[in-house]
Amino acid sequence: MSRVFTVSRSIEVGVAPRIAYEAVSRPEDMGRWSPENQGTTGDAPAGPVAPGTSFVGRNKRGRVRWVTRCTVTAAEPGSRFAFRVHAIGARRPRLRGPIATWEYRFEPTDHGTRVTETWTDDRRGWPDAVAQVFDRLVTSGHTFADFQTRNIDRTLQNLKRELERAEAA
Repeated sequence: MSRVFTVSRSIEVGVAPRIAYEAVSRPEDMGRWSPENQGTTGDAPAGPVAPGTSFVGRNKRGRVRWVTRCTVTAAEPGSRFAFRVHAIGARRPRLRGPIATWEYRFEPTDHGTRVTETWTDDRRGWPDAVAQVFDRLVTSGHTFADFQTRNIDRTLQNLKRELERAEAA
C-alpha cells in the first residue's frame, strides 16, 4: 500500500472568514482546539503572525511530549494561513528536516466560513516501508494519514464550537 502524503478536511463555521482566520493564525491558541498540539512555548510571538515568523510548538500524545520548530509560509487574512514544521525534539527542536506542512483555508459561505485544514507529510525522502513501521509505532497502529484525519476532524469540531459560542455571546 502506498503512502498518503496529504489529508484535508473541511467544516462550516458560523463566523466570518476574518474571525476564523484571526483565531487560527495565532499559533499559541491552537492548543485550545487540537487533540495533540498544546500551543507554543513562551518565546512565541503574540497575536497573528506573518510569513517568515518562526515559533516553537508544544505537542503531546499520551505521555509523550515533544516540541517542533515551525515557520509561517502563508498569512493572507481571511483567506489562508500555513506553516512548515522543520525541526523536532524532546525539549528543544534539534533534529532538523522536512516534517510536515499545515494549511488552513477560509472560504465565505451563505452561513459563515468553510474552514479547510490540510496536513501534508513532508517526509518524502523516507522509504515507504520505513515510514509505515515508524508511523504505526508512534500512532498506536495507524498510518499518519489516518491519525491526522481524526486529529483534524476533532480540531475543526472544537474550533467550530468555540468560535460559534463566542459569536453568540
